[in-house]
Amino acid sequence: MTGDHELAARLATEAGALLLDVRAELADATAQERKDAGDKRSHDFLMAALAAERPADTVLSEEGPEEEADPVRLAASRVWIVDPLDGTREFSEPGRSDWAVHVALWESGELVAGAVALPAQGATLATPRVPYPPAAPGAPRIVVSRTRPPAVALQVKDALGGVLVEMGSAGAKVASVVQGIADVYVHAGGQYEWDSAAPVAVARAAGLHTSRIDGSPLVYNQRDSTLPDLIVCRPELADAVLAVTAR
Repeated sequence: MTGDHELAARLATEAGALLLDVRAELADATAQERKDAGDKRSHDFLMAALAAERPADTVLSEEGPEEEADPVRLAASRVWIVDPLDGTREFSEPGRSDWAVHVALWESGELVAGAVALPAQGATLATPRVPYPPAAPGAPRIVVSRTRPPAVALQVKDALGGVLVEMGSAGAKVASVVQGIADVYVHAGGQYEWDSAAPVAVARAAGLHTSRIDGSPLVYNQRDSTLPDLIVCRPELADAVLAVTAR
């Protein structure tokens, strides 16, 4: 049987290829039509594939039914946490590459496997082995949303004497730290478990620091699937970042 790491990587990559096909097929459609089709087709593909490959496991998907109070999921020992299309806005805009597919596995209290596909970049980052990103000279690079950078990220930038890197989806932002394109990602103001589960699994495999902005652990498969804040950064910067975010 295919191992969990390999399965996460394969399904994220295949869902990404499907999304590239949707983008090409609907090149002349409206942005909303591309968003809706991408979300649905990727979700349907992942749900069918996981049902076939891991029929005993449970799935929490952004595009699935409301599952916060689902007793089956909360009692399960293995839960796949997926975001079929992270960054629908960027996906809907021709030429943008900062969107992703997330596939993660939570087992008995821990994230144990994960993959982040970046289809428009031709890349998939996946556990168990993710290279540690090389250090870059110069000021720390703080990756933020291109439309709504949180105030705490701007405070981190000022405290570290950093520079901002604007980017779309959460998965693409975490991936930028894993890839060495940025050094720090700080988010506050609202996310869900599927926004960060696979990116955090990949970041941890690369040896990066991951936590809530107060320094507490990121905990998954909770009754309330909101997980509103996040830090992913190079470990040598963690203390300086937390000195700002945890106060």
